[in-house]
Amino acid sequence: MPFADVSLGSSVSGQQAPILILGGSGFIGTRLATLLQEKQLPIRIGDLVQSQAYPQWWETCDVRDLDAVRWRAQGAGVIINLAAEHRDDVRPVSRYHETNVEGAARVCEAARKTGVKRIVFTSSVAVYGFQPRPVDESGPFAPFNAYGRTKLEAEGVYRAWVAEDPSRTLVIVRPAVVFGEGNRGNVYSLIQQIASGRFLMVGAGENIKSIAYVGNIAAFLIHTLSLGCGEHIFNYVDGPDMSTRDLVGHIYRCLGAPGRIRSIPKSVAMAGGHVLDVVARLSGRRFPISAIRVLKFLESTQFHAERARAIGFTPPWSLSDGLERTIRFEFPQR
Repeated sequence: MPFADVSLGSSVSGQQAPILILGGSGFIGTRLATLLQEKQLPIRIGDLVQSQAYPQWWETCDVRDLDAVRWRAQGAGVIINLAAEHRDDVRPVSRYHETNVEGAARVCEAARKTGVKRIVFTSSVAVYGFQPRPVDESGPFAPFNAYGRTKLEAEGVYRAWVAEDPSRTLVIVRPAVVFGEGNRGNVYSLIQQIASGRFLMVGAGENIKSIAYVGNIAAFLIHTLSLGCGEHIFNYVDGPDMSTRDLVGHIYRCLGAPGRIRSIPKSVAMAGGHVLDVVARLSGRRFPISAIRVLKFLESTQFHAERARAIGFTPPWSLSDGLERTIRFEFPQR
């Protein structure tokens, strides 16, 4: 197994202290809980939404509510915070700060009050914004939206917490775009468009994309539980990085989809995205295409993640494996 040994101390009863997963009912959280169960590690799940996979370990918990977080953290050996406002169309915009930044402050305060000395926080490569070349964990930082800005602010809250006590441990993981079975994010939308025959390449598709498979992300989060005291920050991507055209071609092959890749100019796609943004604001409807999503598709988003491999982590699945597993799960008829 690619996991390091995990030892998080004992509870009052002498059993291993449980791992609290905030946001544990979601896409990454459910996969993480499954891997922890396979390793026979005790878990708790705190989320606003009931866990469909593990209702027996779930209790409602809002990271903005100090008392709720403190109640779930009592006796825990580690807090893994996956809870976040992450969609790019959240309204009001203040919800990003309330959940991502104020939520971080509540988690840290709950850790202080309950004596939890280890926190794992999933941030995002959105803290870097759009960069002309691949970046490592040192930046530069130039988030372009409220999600990226508040994730970077939240990192500052956690870093202040770990600096207060040399016996504390903080792990910050910045994943690239995460995909996998059951997710309905950007990679799924791309696969779905190709499978339906509606896909149009925007531009030449030469921009480079770093992405990450959910099974590997969950495995890496567990791997970091063995790290010693102090601050540890990691980018996470599954290589090798692909150009958008190569990624699309790989998906075509996995689906057995015939035909050549059709494309439209960047200017046309951006204009369409802006029009739909206006319609969305006036009507209150949500559309799968927006100006910011077109921009994300067009930009190169490439990141160095050698630090994750340097601590001895080996991903259980290759990037190609992850894509093929996802396609088999979501489109079994293809």
